[in-house]
Amino acid sequence: MSSGFSDLPDSFFRPSVSGLTPYQPGKPVEDVQRELGLARVIKLASNEGPFGPFPAAQEAIARATAELNRYPDGGVYRLHAALADRHGVAPDEISVGAGADGCIDMISQAILDPGDEIVCGWPSFPSYVIYARKQGADAKLVPLADHRYDLDTLLEAVTPRTKLVYICHPNNPTGTMNTTEELDAYFERVPDGVLTVVDQAYFEYIERTDYPDAVERYLKNGRRVVVLRTFSKIYGLAGLRVGYAVGPSGVCASLAKVRRPFDLTTPAQVAAIASIDDEAELARRRDVNTEGLARLTALLREHGLDPVPSVGNFLYVETGTDANELFDRLMHEGIIVRPLAGFGSPTAIRISVGTPEELDVLADVLGRVLLTA
Repeated sequence: MSSGFSDLPDSFFRPSVSGLTPYQPGKPVEDVQRELGLARVIKLASNEGPFGPFPAAQEAIARATAELNRYPDGGVYRLHAALADRHGVAPDEISVGAGADGCIDMISQAILDPGDEIVCGWPSFPSYVIYARKQGADAKLVPLADHRYDLDTLLEAVTPRTKLVYICHPNNPTGTMNTTEELDAYFERVPDGVLTVVDQAYFEYIERTDYPDAVERYLKNGRRVVVLRTFSKIYGLAGLRVGYAVGPSGVCASLAKVRRPFDLTTPAQVAAIASIDDEAELARRRDVNTEGLARLTALLREHGLDPVPSVGNFLYVETGTDANELFDRLMHEGIIVRPLAGFGSPTAIRISVGTPEELDVLADVLGRVLLTA
């Protein structure tokens, strides 16, 4: 039924916005339960950590509810200070946002004009492209090599119009990484007029000697780089949206100018602060993920699938056909995975590492679904 409102023609809106395809989030559990009448649905689609907030964060959130009639700290002073202390940088070298995704949006708003360029690998995280195009900038997409960012080809794609190069590290959706040696060589060659954004959203999951801490190795050694981190993954705060950028003070000052007032809620701020120093819980979750990643890899291979080796908390799997077919069959069995057309891989799915109990269910479901494929 029509609302009766008079709509506006496409020409009324900015061309760069009219041409956008919005980011498609993973399908919510509640929607699948309602649509399919399922009592149990397991979501392995969005790379969330399978565990909730740390105990100290839960307590901080509970205490914060008594003052939710007040606006949050608009300057996010305590979280800036805590993050600066953690990374050994000045508070003005931290910029917080609504997830790492919010920081990507602020970077795009602060830096890109129509006609500017970004360069990133592809398939990769769609927000790099969406937020650039929203500003009227062009996105140059460099094909991956063996599912990894090809840093040499990335550099070859840089032109005088390039302002930003994104390196997704590890890459989402393939779960692959570039080594310290490869990144060192990249930073030796990248032009001075380019700002590199190293997205380390899954940093806390990785314990490899050839995986660098980009803050320590590149930012602190004077490279033109911004490093992204998030509390949405291993810290279990995806529903509160807390991410941050570590970078030169001038960049962070520009991001602050485009950040919306009161962007981070009070529960988000206090939960993030309470989570920062719990190294024991981080280690426990990292160990559970390592075991789950190995089990999920073996499980998929047992059923004839060939996942790409991953260092994150998810696996990338080529299906050989339209990935929506396997997505639909799994969804009807109560398992939500992520089809990857929006990431540039229409024949692939991404599966997040769940709890051991969730992987038990997946093992049973895969046997039925792939047997009837």
